[in-house]
Amino acid sequence: MHPNRSDAPNTGLCSTSLRALAFASAFSAAFAFVAEADAQSSRSRKKPEVIVAPEVPALPEDQRIPLTDAQRAVFTDELFERRFLESYAAETDIEPKLSEPERKIMVEVLKLIQGDKMAEAAAYIEKNRAVAMSASFDFTLANIAFQAEDWSRAVDEYTKAVQKFPKFRRAWRNLALIHIRNGDLVKAIPSLTKVIELGGGDATMYGLLGFAYSNTEKPIAAESAYRMAILLDPATRDWKLGLAKSFFKQRRWPDAVALTAELIEETPDAADLWLLQANAFIGMGEIMKAAQNYEVVDRLGKTTVDSLNMLGDIYVNEELYDLAVGCYMRAMERTPLGAAERPIRAAKVLVGRGASIEAEALLGKVESVYASALSETERKDILKMKARMAVVRGAGEDEARILEEIVAIDPLDGEALILLGQYNARAGDAEKAAFLYERAAKIEKFEADAKVRHAQLLVGQGKYADALPLLRSAQQLKPRETIQQYMEQVERVARGR
Repeated sequence: MHPNRSDAPNTGLCSTSLRALAFASAFSAAFAFVAEADAQSSRSRKKPEVIVAPEVPALPEDQRIPLTDAQRAVFTDELFERRFLESYAAETDIEPKLSEPERKIMVEVLKLIQGDKMAEAAAYIEKNRAVAMSASFDFTLANIAFQAEDWSRAVDEYTKAVQKFPKFRRAWRNLALIHIRNGDLVKAIPSLTKVIELGGGDATMYGLLGFAYSNTEKPIAAESAYRMAILLDPATRDWKLGLAKSFFKQRRWPDAVALTAELIEETPDAADLWLLQANAFIGMGEIMKAAQNYEVVDRLGKTTVDSLNMLGDIYVNEELYDLAVGCYMRAMERTPLGAAERPIRAAKVLVGRGASIEAEALLGKVESVYASALSETERKDILKMKARMAVVRGAGEDEARILEEIVAIDPLDGEALILLGQYNARAGDAEKAAFLYERAAKIEKFEADAKVRHAQLLVGQGKYADALPLLRSAQQLKPRETIQQYMEQVERVARGR
């Protein structure tokens, strides 16, 4: 099957009547097969392998590992449907035998199915269970349940079929497909491997096995399965994409880059491939090559909040601050709006690197876009950054006003109390500074830092003996080599006096 090939027929089970006609036609062919087998029971025959293909519902929203649209297309492909319609026919060696009485019952069952009387066909099998004991009847019931989208019943019946006849390849295959559709990949794996063991290893089976292994954290096994799928069907993009993802999980970045490059050459407008390759470049440390990929995605008009933020991070690391801010701002304009945490974190980095102009522009955008949606913690973070930038600009009054605003919002913000104390110390108001440091020292998280700042204030006033108890206490709470050296210096000066 080729779910991603441009020449694959775009058909599906779009209407009940169309599907009924298709099934009636298939059951007619199956009836003819049984009739011929009845007349020539001494001769073995072999039919092509077939699989089930009625239309199935979407996975429940709470499934942990949803299928992609391309993977879903496997189940509505015209070839897939045709194989389902043929699945009532049997193959030798990997098919259970029917006794003469069972064969007669199967003929009647297929007549009912031919007339689209599925419920009656199932009831007829149940009525004749004393005779109809072959796994073929369990398989037929499973197919009827599959068509009716009764997945639990279908699984039960397919399981009965393979328990009675372990080499029943069609039953194993259909059982695997239901597990895949239900997102139960752990159960799908043994069914898929059994199909392959019994000679049914086509590209679809290998590809689905790769998908199951990949999403159960077995990347090496996934790689092997995807390679076999590609060998049998090199035109299907999904198998190559799955192989690329298996490289990612093994951290084989060069292999991932090479394979995604091949895929990009085939479909250069596929944004997901450019993004996947960008991640591989990041894994290799080729940061600016990753940036080029993100820029290509942007030019394709398929950029996302995450890709813009990632590009902004790259530009910050390369000290291209104006470009970084542009990316972060555009990310904030996207719909749906992402969390404010990312641009605020970026602003902190910019402030820390001295890019105050860019940081101020970014914070202005954050306040404009998020406004009342900002949490109290986020508002405090923004105010603290503004205070630091005010210090850089030498705008002491702005700094004090902002810090006072933070303390008013949260009187227990130890960082703001310490910063406000430092401001008052610089402004010459030692008494107020000491008071603020004492307040901060009552907050456990900031006690050590507040006592160090208070001690520095006292040292600046020449009160070395008064500073030492504060330094010793701070060092006991939070040992640091630099504070130890500073305390020893103060002790020497205090003894010298």
